[in-house]
Amino acid sequence: MPTPLFIAHRGYSACYPENTLAAFNGAIDAGAHMIELDVCLSKDRHLVVIHDETVDRTTNGTGAVKALTMDQLDRLDAGSWFDPRFNTERLPTLAQVLDAAKGHLLVNIEIKPEAFEADGPADAVERQVLNLVRGKNMLDEVLVSSFEWQMLENLRKLEPGIALGLLAEAPADERLIHWYQRINGFSWHPDFRVLTRQQVDSLHDLGARVFPYAVDGRIDSLGMLAMGVDGLIVDDPRQMTARQP
Repeated sequence: MPTPLFIAHRGYSACYPENTLAAFNGAIDAGAHMIELDVCLSKDRHLVVIHDETVDRTTNGTGAVKALTMDQLDRLDAGSWFDPRFNTERLPTLAQVLDAAKGHLLVNIEIKPEAFEADGPADAVERQVLNLVRGKNMLDEVLVSSFEWQMLENLRKLEPGIALGLLAEAPADERLIHWYQRINGFSWHPDFRVLTRQQVDSLHDLGARVFPYAVDGRIDSLGMLAMGVDGLIVDDPRQMTARQP
């Protein structure tokens, strides 16, 4: 695995509509090592790639993702909000993105907390993600992350070999360290604004990789690299060429 690992946040989201095949293919062309994407469940329980709970911001539709079927979601224009030239972009399924990425770069699948179901049905989102990744023989090419750490624990019980990343907006504390060890985690993905060198060192002592993420397109790339992080989750591949001073 390259170090630092440059991860394209929702694809090449600075220059393409986020979480679309155009953005993911753009990230491949730009030389990203990994793409990051968001997964939700449609009304008919398909794995759809979209960040928000609603389609309002990134499509020409309205309503909650979980209230729309995959057929309805597939009809939406997911590109024109960004630029009219992307009017043919649609909300992709996770399967479509994995097919596009396989053999080209790694994939960070972020499962959205709103898709979590405490009763753990047979087709729970984490089970579907795992079955799809296994079916495409991509277990070694995928990292699954979430703000819902219980969902990550469910995945660990189902698959000892899958890489898991804990997302957090707050600085690392005893609770995060407890959960990292509890799920035998692979990485910690913090908001770059809360990160310190001491936290990086503490997580490294546990064997964790540290991948801070950009917020509203902003990240202190050089500052993060100087702290010794293992990678950056960035919107713009031009930041991927940043090197530690």
